[in-house]
Amino acid sequence: MSTLETLARAPRATLEFANVILTTSDAEIGPTPREVVWTHRGTTLYRYRSERREHSIPVLLVFALINRPQIFDLRKGNSFVEFLLAEGFDVFLLDWGVPDEADSDMGLAEFVCDELHWAIRETLRCAGEEELTLLGWCIGGTLCAMYCALHPVGAVRNAALLTTPIDPSGSLYARWVSGDDYDIDLIADSYPVIPGAGIDVANKLMKPVTNYVTTYRRLFQNILDGKDPRTAYQSMAKWVADNPPFPSRAFREWVTWMYKENRLVAGRLRLRGERVDLTAIEQNLLVVTAGSDHIAPREGTLPLLDLVASGDVTHLDRPGGHIGLMAGSTAKQEIWPELADWLRERSGH
Repeated sequence: MSTLETLARAPRATLEFANVILTTSDAEIGPTPREVVWTHRGTTLYRYRSERREHSIPVLLVFALINRPQIFDLRKGNSFVEFLLAEGFDVFLLDWGVPDEADSDMGLAEFVCDELHWAIRETLRCAGEEELTLLGWCIGGTLCAMYCALHPVGAVRNAALLTTPIDPSGSLYARWVSGDDYDIDLIADSYPVIPGAGIDVANKLMKPVTNYVTTYRRLFQNILDGKDPRTAYQSMAKWVADNPPFPSRAFREWVTWMYKENRLVAGRLRLRGERVDLTAIEQNLLVVTAGSDHIAPREGTLPLLDLVASGDVTHLDRPGGHIGLMAGSTAKQEIWPELADWLRERSGH
């Protein structure tokens, strides 16, 4: 494009850029039809409608505590849920909800031993099966790993863990919060729930130029080039901006046990008195790491591969970032088919 053409298009592109930014909240995310199966406190278990169920073992999707699970079902045509349904899977999703001050007493044990445990029970009841697949992403993957360690034999046949923190000792997060100058007790005592906006800012500051400059520059350039990035940009931006609060007890435990004391990989983390022993995990295990992941770097996930007792362990290391790996524009052609193949091989009677 010549300089004159760029100058001619700039005013209209600027107006469109502003319109895309200002109407982001109107974007539809999580479009796939679903039904409520079970609720407890703020937690909800959903089942997605399907007439194409071909595989007996249901898949329960579990995301982190710091973002909403609609990332699994971002938008029509770019939805992992939609993809799994088309592949014949029976798909359930666990939504932790939006905690408020009444949930300040919820710690990691409440999420793993109660909410996740009961959601697994209700998934099996609804699906009419005795086993399922847990597919956890980010902190959701860590919670699933904890559950599998506590229940190595039982309802979980397969565990797929995507960009999952296991040994975060070398991560940027650890450098930020592991020192004595980061007073986790002061923070947790000051807020019944940790504001999601504060956690969002901390996440964005890990890559400030990308998050505060590059994203908007790329959006403007695409508009200037005559492309239509509205749908893709708005769905992701709306999801990124929706940050639920983090119950203060769970936040204190997560930061202390994982980042300050690194208890999980050392086998020193206990939930309700029971040791969470990763070496006890016997489920069929898939571990997915992303080469450009700065939230859960691959080095912090890989120790799991040498710890577990599973006889069926698969590791997929692919390009991409913490979220882009699964929700980026190429995920549907690259990582999703590999996940479906792995699940398909382990989802029959």
